Amino acid sequence: MIIRQAPSDFKTIGHYIGIMLRGFAFLLLVPLIVALCYHEFSEAINFIIAFTSSIIVAYLFLLLCQEPEELSFRSGMVIVSLSWIGAMFLGAIPGYLAGHFSSYLDACFDSMSGLATVGLSILQDLNHTSISLNMWRFLVPYISGQGIAVITITFLARTSGVYGMYTGEGREERILPNITQTTRIIWGISLIYLIVGTGALFGLGMISGLSPSYSFWHGMWLYMSCWATCGFTPQSTSVLFYHSQWIELGTTIALILGSINFSLHYAVLSGKRLELWRDIEIRTFLITFITIFSILCLALIKEGAYPDLLSFVSKAIYHALSAHATAGFSTMYSSQFIHWGELGMLTLIIGMGIGGCAGSTAGGVKCLRIGIFFSALIQNIKQIGLPSTVVFQHKFRHIQDVVVNDKMVRSAMLIFLSFAFTYLLGAIIGVFYGYPFVHSLFENVSTASGTGLSCGITSKDMPILMKIVYILEMWAGRLEFISLFAILNLIVTRGKR
Repeated sequence: MIIRQAPSDFKTIGHYIGIMLRGFAFLLLVPLIVALCYHEFSEAINFIIAFTSSIIVAYLFLLLCQEPEELSFRSGMVIVSLSWIGAMFLGAIPGYLAGHFSSYLDACFDSMSGLATVGLSILQDLNHTSISLNMWRFLVPYISGQGIAVITITFLARTSGVYGMYTGEGREERILPNITQTTRIIWGISLIYLIVGTGALFGLGMISGLSPSYSFWHGMWLYMSCWATCGFTPQSTSVLFYHSQWIELGTTIALILGSINFSLHYAVLSGKRLELWRDIEIRTFLITFITIFSILCLALIKEGAYPDLLSFVSKAIYHALSAHATAGFSTMYSSQFIHWGELGMLTLIIGMGIGGCAGSTAGGVKCLRIGIFFSALIQNIKQIGLPSTVVFQHKFRHIQDVVVNDKMVRSAMLIFLSFAFTYLLGAIIGVFYGYPFVHSLFENVSTASGTGLSCGITSKDMPILMKIVYILEMWAGRLEFISLFAILNLIVTRGKR
């Protein structure tokens, strides 16, 4: 049975889109203040234009869609998915007006890359970007990593019906039974880590020989990007620019923290430290990382990529972690991934495709779903040969004891197949434009999983269709397709009696 959407539901959707875009508009005040403090007046004008445009669009929604009805679960997911599209167009304005993009589509590409915490960039002259525009580039993934809906729910007076908005951004778990309290805990954890992480990377920058001002801004931006598992960096050569093992170590720790479930962070900070070693996601992450790292080492030995043992180990560990956590940081040039050979690239593809933990800022299929698959497999193996009358339950530990059931496996399989289909479809489109299959698959998995590593395909000279496809993949992959399904359902119901 398909439930038809009532006209009042569309008013509700429009009203909450207005609320979310209004909240997004006020974020523009942060880089505006930075621009004024550093006398970047041309950038300040750009942010004023972007802020004014966002406020006008937001209040148009609020004026046209007054007195909303009760927010339904499906409406909440539709609100989130459409709000992200609106935020992409509005968030692209400052960069486009600054002249860093050859077209507005390119600016939208970068804007969605930040919103989806992907980190692929086609911004021109990145090394000479202003402080205020950089502040905006890193603030967007830091905010959207937690979730635009999460920050909206945090400040909403009403709490009923917002679970659809919370779930629409690819989250299913609640830290506490109340959604508003859950979102406030998420932001509390994020802000605590931001202060500590910025201080740590600031110190490491000073040790590496950077000036105090340089260390502060780059330390904060790198940490924001690490925590959001977004590949954005202030320099075009990523972490390679710093030539510092201290910066590499600091970003490694930060990106691992960003890829861990918020519920697990809360459990550890609450004193339940054993959960860190008992959780199925952490165990799955460790097993898959060790496997990926081992295969990657074999691939690099086969290609003879690094005769120096220290460079060999550091490159393998750093990029295996960066790929698996979907962080997108790199200590080498993009084109060098091709010299790792097809086996090396395929190994990183697997890591990017799996991704980090559910309920974190990481992307990909997520370790929890991979853990569920293996738990279901173990359950089926144990049931072989047992009498049909025997009732068998298989449990795993994820904050609490969870019993594997068919619904859980089907849900995980749906998301897995959605990602797999997206990975393959995008790769085929890349092949159509003449790119080798493995290279195209690498770039496409990096895009859809929210990683941001590149083998050189992503550039301002990409075909327009590939840019549009990548934007849609970043959007759908970040929202884990659930919101996309809600929109498709909405479209179908409009054609049904």
